[in-house]
Amino acid sequence: MKILVVDDEHDVKTLFLQRFRKEIKTGNMNFVFAFSGEEAITYLNGNKQEAVLIFSDINMPGMSGLELLEHIKQKFHAPPPVVMMITAYGDDENFNTAKRLGADDFLTKPLDFNLLKDKLKTLI
Repeated sequence: MKILVVDDEHDVKTLFLQRFRKEIKTGNMNFVFAFSGEEAITYLNGNKQEAVLIFSDINMPGMSGLELLEHIKQKFHAPPPVVMMITAYGDDENFNTAKRLGADDFLTKPLDFNLLKDKLKTLI
């Protein structure tokens, strides 16, 4: 499973690579990282339908995660990637907007990686 992680904080890459070391080593998961919404769109345009799951932070400079979500849901249809939004702010406004725009799930920081792994097992 190819997973695209979009977050402007570069240490998120190290965190995901550490927490999913076993899954990466066995080839069950392959992570790609983008550090902005714009970078994510560039990746998705060049690798159509390669990412089956996208984790995106909501609050990023430039294009927000919500704007990225809207773009993904409008442009990528067959098959549509699963998009999980991640935020440090578990407020109702972001949650409701993300759901309205088509987010498949909503996670809050700090991430509970055990819960996240359980969710991923249901997608594999």
